[in-house]
Amino acid sequence: MTLFQLEGFELSAFVAATLAEDCGTVGDVTAAAVIPDDARFHGVMATREPITVAGLPIAAAFFAALDPAARIELVAGEGASLDAGAVLLRVEGAARALLTAERSALNTVQHLSGIATLTRRYVDAIAGTGATLLDTRKTIPGLRRLEKYATRTGGARNHRMGLWDAAMIKDNHIAVAGNIAEAVRRAVAAGIAEVIVEVDRLDQIAPALDAGATHLLLDNMTPDELRAGVAEIAGRVPTEASGGVRLDTIRAMAETGVTYISVGRLTQSAPAVDIGLDFAIV
Repeated sequence: MTLFQLEGFELSAFVAATLAEDCGTVGDVTAAAVIPDDARFHGVMATREPITVAGLPIAAAFFAALDPAARIELVAGEGASLDAGAVLLRVEGAARALLTAERSALNTVQHLSGIATLTRRYVDAIAGTGATLLDTRKTIPGLRRLEKYATRTGGARNHRMGLWDAAMIKDNHIAVAGNIAEAVRRAVAAGIAEVIVEVDRLDQIAPALDAGATHLLLDNMTPDELRAGVAEIAGRVPTEASGGVRLDTIRAMAETGVTYISVGRLTQSAPAVDIGLDFAIV
C-alpha cells in the first residue's frame, strides 16, 4: 500500500488523533466484549451510490494503524468515477482491530468522496466553457488540507489555502480603509504579489484596476453584469464569479467569459456519500 502524502498534512498524526477521539482511554468496548481475540475479518468496502473517489488511502491507513499485518487492497484509484455497487477496498486481518478502525475509515472516505463527487458535478456542468472551478476557504477547521485535496481530486483548482498566500480585499476591508482604491494601494505598497479584489458593482472595477489589483472577483452579479464586467476588464487581469453559485446557475455564469468561478458549497455543503464496509464470507 502506497503511503498517502500531502503537503502540510501528517497522515500518522491525523490517524492517531482520530482513533484517540473515537477510542478514548478505554478502547472499543464492543469489539473487546463481542469479538474473540483470535477472530479474523474479511471486509469489502463498496459504494452504494455513484461517486468520485477521494481519501481511500487515508481510510486504509486506519486499518493498518491498528493491524499492521492486515492485508489491504485498494481496488479503486483516487479520482475514479464509480457506479453504485463498485468495490473500493478489500481488507483482511484481526477482526477486533479492523472493526475498531471501521468508522474512522468510513467517515474519512465518505466525507472526502462526497466533496469530490459534488465538485465533479460542478466541473462537468461548465465543461467546454473555458472557465475553471475554484474552491474557497469555507472548510471545516482542521480539515482544510484534506478538503482542498478532495476538491482537486474532483477536478477543481484550489483558491487561497489561507490568509497568507494572497491578499483578498473584501467589502469590510474597503469600508475600514475608506474606499476601494485606497485598500488596493495599501496592499500593493505592502509588497503583496497577488491582490485579489472583490467588487460588487461595475463602477468599482476601474478604481481597483488603476490602483493595482491583479485579480477581480465579481461578487453576486447576474450573468449580464458578469458579461459587462468581463468586457470592461478586457483580459487585463483574471476574473472570478462568486456568490449564489448553484449547479443550475453555474453554466450561465461560465458562459459570460469569466476566468474562474468559485463555489463555497463544494466544501461547506457537500453531503457525505454512502459507502459501507461489509463482512465477506471467503
